[in-house]
Amino acid sequence: MRVEIWSDIACPWCYVGKARFEKALAAFPHRDQVEVVHRSFELDPHRAKDDVAEVLPMLAKKYGMSEAQAREAEQRLGENAAAEGLPYRTEGRDHGSTFDMHRLLHFAKEHGRQDELIGLLYRANFADERSVFGDDERLVALAEEAGLDADAARAVLADPQRYADEVRTDEREAAELGANGVPFFVLDRKYGVSGAQPADLFAQALEQAWGARSPLTTLTPAGDTGDSGEACGPDGCAVPQNARNAQVSDHA
Repeated sequence: MRVEIWSDIACPWCYVGKARFEKALAAFPHRDQVEVVHRSFELDPHRAKDDVAEVLPMLAKKYGMSEAQAREAEQRLGENAAAEGLPYRTEGRDHGSTFDMHRLLHFAKEHGRQDELIGLLYRANFADERSVFGDDERLVALAEEAGLDADAARAVLADPQRYADEVRTDEREAAELGANGVPFFVLDRKYGVSGAQPADLFAQALEQAWGARSPLTTLTPAGDTGDSGEACGPDGCAVPQNARNAQVSDHA
């Protein structure tokens, strides 16, 4: 089963959502048969590479709030992150273009190190003091820490066309699937989960998607031919849908 996760390194809920999903995946009985692929989604796709700003003033301007209100919002996000065991700096962070990071993630995918790199990028952006924006050597160091060749990563960053098409293709697919925000999780291109949902909802989505793909085995009592037993059919006994299922959208 494949799970695709559309996300952006600048998105705090993507950082939190990844941890919640991984908690559910760790407890999933078929976790070794689940392939996780990270897809690109830029929250600010038109931002120039050298346009780097502090997070709190940016949030205040973008959402028409005071910096005090922006600080309170960041504090709440920090509390959500801490609940998942994630470090989170509520002040002193930068915001900028994530295009190069997404290009590097496609490079990392080719070498089987995508999950390692995205985890390091999240940590660097939300927990470390040194900014990840506008600093190619910082990104090269993170790529090397993820197990990638430093010179090869540096060459990717030096050529803005490398993996640019892959980033744009991911973003077009997100739009086609109806994703207008992130994180957005798609399970086997059949079920979608939007947002940093609780781990138990991700667990439900994994079970539901797995059940939809697995061959059906019908269990009957010993010696039963399979034509007896109480059941409901097309003419009655509709089973009420679990309220939690409403949060899992069907893309069939």
